[in-house]
Amino acid sequence: MRKNHLKPIAAVTGCLALAATLSACGGSSAASDEKVVTVYSADGLKGENGDGWYDKVFKDFEKKTGIKVKYVEGGSGEMVQRAVREKSNTQADVLVTLPPFIQQADGKGLLAAYAPAGSDQVDGADKASDSKWTSVVNNYFGFIYNKKELKSAPTTWEELLDGKFNDKIQYSTPGVAGDGTAVLIKAMHDFGGKEPAMAYLKKLQANNVGPSASTGKLAPKVDKGELLAANGDVQMNYAQSKDMPNLGIWFPAKQGGKPTTFALPYAAGLVNKAPHSANGKKLLDFMLSEQAQKDVSEVGGGFSARKDVKGTDANAIELAKLMDGVEVFEPDWSDIDTNLDTYVEAWKSATGS
Repeated sequence: MRKNHLKPIAAVTGCLALAATLSACGGSSAASDEKVVTVYSADGLKGENGDGWYDKVFKDFEKKTGIKVKYVEGGSGEMVQRAVREKSNTQADVLVTLPPFIQQADGKGLLAAYAPAGSDQVDGADKASDSKWTSVVNNYFGFIYNKKELKSAPTTWEELLDGKFNDKIQYSTPGVAGDGTAVLIKAMHDFGGKEPAMAYLKKLQANNVGPSASTGKLAPKVDKGELLAANGDVQMNYAQSKDMPNLGIWFPAKQGGKPTTFALPYAAGLVNKAPHSANGKKLLDFMLSEQAQKDVSEVGGGFSARKDVKGTDANAIELAKLMDGVEVFEPDWSDIDTNLDTYVEAWKSATGS
């Protein structure tokens, strides 16, 4: 995970050279005209070997516009918290996180309204009604397993309680990582509420290695056999499986039930009081452009956010097969946004984390 610390860029064109007056420069400063855009993003869209969706989109964007992309990566919650700390001296122009953290960012006043070109083709459930954020890559929550060590994928949550998974399962931290928070959301759905979900996760803790701030770091451990199973998401893990041949994707079911998942899109928003707001808007437009959306499956192993762009490449076909027979439910994001802290505290109490 990158831990870049961007130095604030300031210019005094047309303003007094006093720190106290820099904020008055606003959009007229040389800083706002600089050919750069800073992106704070959840991990998953940048390739391990420079071959991910972000890698291509950023390269194409820079070639087309001359605007250089500065990229900072971390867990969804981590990126939101960093942006909160910097509110008095905003560094990021574009913020990309998984739900419910994009809603959290909006609630903390971090996002400015902007409807990127092409966002009219994004489903209403995948964007904010007030244009504060819109999905740029659709995705689904899932789990991974080691195909070499396990003859077949686990099928139920209950299987993970088996002794063979002792110290061989790990999931990222709820409240910190988007995919970790997704573990709580899916467990509460599958088990029928907070209490039964926490009772299950308390049992699972006997086999759990411990917390991980980054979901992306779990896949290499599963591929090597250090772990037998972990959480993840379809886009990231499918892309990783190209270089990690032992990764398999599966969707837990409650014993006697169907495998389930829910949409976990990468949602992007323009940062409020962004230092390079115009460049941020251009990048958001570019991310939702037809070509960039075609690249989502072909390059990134994800699902286009636009209804009018349907992938026909080999990855798109394989991804469709992977999702076949999996029941997709829609979480109550409003409830989760309101009660996330309560759910995370309940998880900490249940698991002793």
